[in-house]
Amino acid sequence: MTNSLAFAVIGGSGLYAMQGLTDTQEVSPETPFGKPSSPIVLGTLEGQRVAFLARHGLGHFIPPTEVNYRANIYALKQLGADRIISISACGSLREDYAPGHIVIPDQLFDFTKDRERSFFGQGLVAHVGVAEPFCPHLGRLMLEAIQKTGAIVHNGGTLITVEGPRFSTKAESHAFRAWGMSIIGMTASPEAFLAREAEICYTTLAHITDYDVWHGSAQPVTVEMVITTLSRNTAAAQDALRNLAHVLTPERSCTCGSALANAIITNPTVIAPATRQKLDLLVGKYLK
Repeated sequence: MTNSLAFAVIGGSGLYAMQGLTDTQEVSPETPFGKPSSPIVLGTLEGQRVAFLARHGLGHFIPPTEVNYRANIYALKQLGADRIISISACGSLREDYAPGHIVIPDQLFDFTKDRERSFFGQGLVAHVGVAEPFCPHLGRLMLEAIQKTGAIVHNGGTLITVEGPRFSTKAESHAFRAWGMSIIGMTASPEAFLAREAEICYTTLAHITDYDVWHGSAQPVTVEMVITTLSRNTAAAQDALRNLAHVLTPERSCTCGSALANAIITNPTVIAPATRQKLDLLVGKYLK
């Protein structure tokens, strides 16, 4: 089931729907990795076909560790998505990245422990390159789209993904700052890496909701604080997505679309038929 989509949106905390969609259709695709977090809404935004997926399920009942990241990315690939915009709530580990600001990160540090990180295994090995885990080209377009809304946005920074669902201790928060991390969240890993394995461009629109727990003069992060800030920023995110829809063209000028071209190391003759079939959507063009 593949059709052309301008982009897909994975909404996180505080963004459970995408305003402005017309001609909508709800689908519930099956994948070899199970069901995605929620039904996927297809629709038209500013003349472009797009898709929306609620990462934590409708009503936010799936914690970060239990999100089926592989099914989410695979389902969007099935639907024809070659670009994904992630909308995420994050804490700040820098004084200048203040609550209410937005960040387009350019680096990612995976500090999670209990997640399925790859589509590959079971007799098929691929080593995908992720030196630049976020697509630089899509990130620039997203930056320009959010700048047009008048929101305060920062270009670049390292996002560290922690396991959650708890928030950090002060010791952890200070350590992450000492490591040079800029923002902290719970869902970018393995989502970004799976998108690269699926040869999908991926970027994150990170909403800064708090100063984590390191900031001496700010209150420690709470759920209420996160939701309050996200509610204020939702309009900017919706406007930015509409701005992005205006400028995207089908052509991609990055290398994300060929990420697997030199990544598969397994001799095709030893790959089991069941594994070939399971991953055909991702690797079929390379194993002919």
